[in-house]
Amino acid sequence: MPITNLQTLEVIELMENFISRNRPKEDIRHKVDLAYRIEDQSIIIYEIRPEWNKSEGIQHIDIAKTTFVKVRGEWKVYWLRADLKWHSYDPKPYVKSLKAFIKLVEDDAYSCFWG
Repeated sequence: MPITNLQTLEVIELMENFISRNRPKEDIRHKVDLAYRIEDQSIIIYEIRPEWNKSEGIQHIDIAKTTFVKVRGEWKVYWLRADLKWHSYDPKPYVKSLKAFIKLVEDDAYSCFWG
């Protein structure tokens, strides 16, 4: 089930603030930038970079994902491993709020999101 319109407004506000705090400086954004997307009940944070082998190509590299689990009333946290599959973020698999997810990603205590 997708995130409702009311929830979408909250998500956009929180994520736009996260992006503005963490985006690279404007003069290098053509080389690396940060964005997010909403897919049903999930939010995915990703980098935008030029493709290494195509000068006109752009690639999106996923960094972190959270999915709202309605029956728990919590957000499930995932990180993208080298096998390019989403794995539960075992140090803290669930958080109570989107703000808590953003804090996990920003702090990155286990270097899972930013390397």
